[in-house]
Amino acid sequence: MHPIVMQKRARLLMRFAQQATQAAKATALDITEIRHFPVREPVSGNRYSLLRITTRSGVIGWGESRYDPNADVKALESAWIGRQANAYATIPPETPFRAALDMASLDILGKAAKAPVYRILGGPTRNKVRAYSHPYSEEFPVAVVDVPKPASRNQGKAYQNRILELANAVPADRDFILAANGLLTPGDAASVARTVEEKHPLWFDEPCAHSNIDALRKVASESVVPLGFGADIDDPGIFQALLREGLVDLVRPEIGIFGINGTRRVAALAEPYYVAVAPRHNGGPITTAAAIHIAASIPNFFIQHVPLPTAEEDRAMRREIVTPALETSKGGFLEVTKSPGLGITVNEAALEKYHAS
Repeated sequence: MHPIVMQKRARLLMRFAQQATQAAKATALDITEIRHFPVREPVSGNRYSLLRITTRSGVIGWGESRYDPNADVKALESAWIGRQANAYATIPPETPFRAALDMASLDILGKAAKAPVYRILGGPTRNKVRAYSHPYSEEFPVAVVDVPKPASRNQGKAYQNRILELANAVPADRDFILAANGLLTPGDAASVARTVEEKHPLWFDEPCAHSNIDALRKVASESVVPLGFGADIDDPGIFQALLREGLVDLVRPEIGIFGINGTRRVAALAEPYYVAVAPRHNGGPITTAAAIHIAASIPNFFIQHVPLPTAEEDRAMRREIVTPALETSKGGFLEVTKSPGLGITVNEAALEKYHAS
């Protein structure tokens, strides 16, 4: 055989071998098992759903979603067993446990690549993550001031004075967030924003419902206090509308709804508007791990909420479920892990112990 022909054949064989190797690696990431672990904190009663996803190669990924008693894990198994874990970007919004599936898939990819998730996503953009806790914790020196529930519409001077008293109770050297949980009318929200303007809150969280764009303009136009929205928003298009109208200064996607990839997409929507991201988090320690990787992979991250329970029994449960203890603050910051995947080990015996019925 002519030497040139032999060289061409050798190159072709090498190329086929490389393609076969890549195909084998892809097949090794096929999902073979999905298991659901609903858990419940013993004192607070807070529930969240954990997923364990196993691949053909034996690599296991963990994820977490908001607890939904109606979510169908059988439908998830039917749609995703046999598919590859690296297809996380194609997860449809209506997928049961979509946030947990997203986290677990990225956990698998990170472990397969022997790299933290934030490196898979192009980071790190920082080496520590600023955080706060609500209920308030001394470990995170940012206070959250909840506005009193209004007795009726159109609150008067007494209500504004009460807001001012609460703001004045925060030490002068400590940052604080004013939280209304969507309880106020746009008119009252605008008045409250003006009342606390000189106290310089980090932002006014959920001052009123976000459904009426025209009403929100009143709040946004009458004060320089930054406004944050995100509670119960499950459609990125709502964030886009708020951003386009200049009505939001801080986007707050819920990680338990959007997962890692979905939260990053909302962050990408906000970046051209010079709007920062402070993701919402009302779940467990796996979501905290995911939050750290989100923060370390986006440029416009601001601060992360960590829902540390007040009861020591609940805190002990969170430490028991996941190691290392990622929810430990150092001067108000969480550490960015260097371990592969999400950087956590899950104690399955604890999941059975705290199973939510």
